Amino acid sequence: MKTRTGLNSGVKKHRFGKAWMHEHVNDPYVKEAQRLGFRARAAFKLIELDERDHLLRPNMTVVDLGAAPGSWCQVVRKRAGAKTKIIAIDILPMEGLNGVHFIQADFSDANELRELEVRFDDAAIDLVLSDLSPNLSGVESADQARSVGLAELALDFCVRHLRTGGDFVVKVFQGTGFADFRRTMGEHFEKTYARKPKASRDRSREIYLVGKRFLGGENRVCR
Repeated sequence: MKTRTGLNSGVKKHRFGKAWMHEHVNDPYVKEAQRLGFRARAAFKLIELDERDHLLRPNMTVVDLGAAPGSWCQVVRKRAGAKTKIIAIDILPMEGLNGVHFIQADFSDANELRELEVRFDDAAIDLVLSDLSPNLSGVESADQARSVGLAELALDFCVRHLRTGGDFVVKVFQGTGFADFRRTMGEHFEKTYARKPKASRDRSREIYLVGKRFLGGENRVCR
């Protein structure tokens, strides 16, 4: 579920669009992603997280929330091998990837989420990845609340479906609610880390929280 932001009309829109495009086409991560066949520069965020926190290994079951256009799935497939089971979920369509089961659904919709969770009742999920982002309104307080809300949904999904000892990666914007969410997440994992990958743009408020070794058992939250 990737961010889609409206632009202001008129001259500002034109100038902003040109500036963004100039930055995008000259971005070294964009160029390297194109060279290596990754669908987005975001691939390098997961690569760095994996190298630092040892997330991926052969024969896993991985759920990727907010997967489109699929660059994180590509990284999982490349680094964890062909026998790893990958389930990708996004409200946006995603072009097919070999070895990836894609489900188009709105993870923030309660009815669709309930239908999704039925599919995972018996699954032993080793890793949940969440690169979910809200559609930005430009109102910082509202966008911050939506970001934390999506992170909470992803954490609740982990609490219900992640196997004991499994790992979790979630994107959250820094700001109001971030510290409380990190504290809550820390109640469910042996270790939690805040990471700002080099491929994350400096101006972005995004931070990736990594939860290692899900505690499970009596630490599960009952809703």
